[in-house]
Amino acid sequence: MSVDLVGFLGVVLVAYVVPGPDFLVVVRSATEHPAKGRAAALGAQSGLCVHMLAAAVGLSLIAARSPAVYDAIKLLGAAYLVYLGVRAVLAARRAARERAAGREAAGGVEDGTDPRTPEEEAPAHGRWRSGFTQGFLTNVLNPKAALFFLSILPQFVHGGGSTSRQIFFLGTLDIVIGVAYWFALVAVAARLGSFLARPKVRHRWELTTGWLFIAIGIGVAAAA
Repeated sequence: MSVDLVGFLGVVLVAYVVPGPDFLVVVRSATEHPAKGRAAALGAQSGLCVHMLAAAVGLSLIAARSPAVYDAIKLLGAAYLVYLGVRAVLAARRAARERAAGREAAGGVEDGTDPRTPEEEAPAHGRWRSGFTQGFLTNVLNPKAALFFLSILPQFVHGGGSTSRQIFFLGTLDIVIGVAYWFALVAVAARLGSFLARPKVRHRWELTTGWLFIAIGIGVAAAA
């Protein structure tokens, strides 16, 4: 098998370092709970597996050549990002109202901490499923990921072997590198958990990430 590994690794590293929707999903999940962050990372890479397999068998070529299919995938992905953003904004506002009601019931006293977050209260399997689903749908509904495997990977494939096999090899390498990168990022982001557990800080974080999701989703839809 003859592939340009050096050039490919350079492109992959740059692609992961540049923040995208999957970056935001993984970081946000990790600050809620490390297990959810790891689940989101695995979900994101599983979504890439779908695009890799599709590219290897040529299905992505059909989607790329059909504007209707491409736009449909793009709009679905945009709608999902907006959904995540709206849910985060509404959750932040709901939590703020609950804290305000709690302060009133306690005579206006607030200690600045929130001992149990929703993620800590949620069952472990539900937390894992939520993170994995968000990561998976974010990447599987991202047509840019499909085009990466369809148009970028073949640039590093050389003759003398099966093109599909070489794409599969490079795609697998991409996914493995991604898992390592995301897990390292989760370890760093999880350290922010205690800082973000402060009610006012978490409220701003939820609003900021929520509006970022909405902005990205609208941007994707506008470009369709």
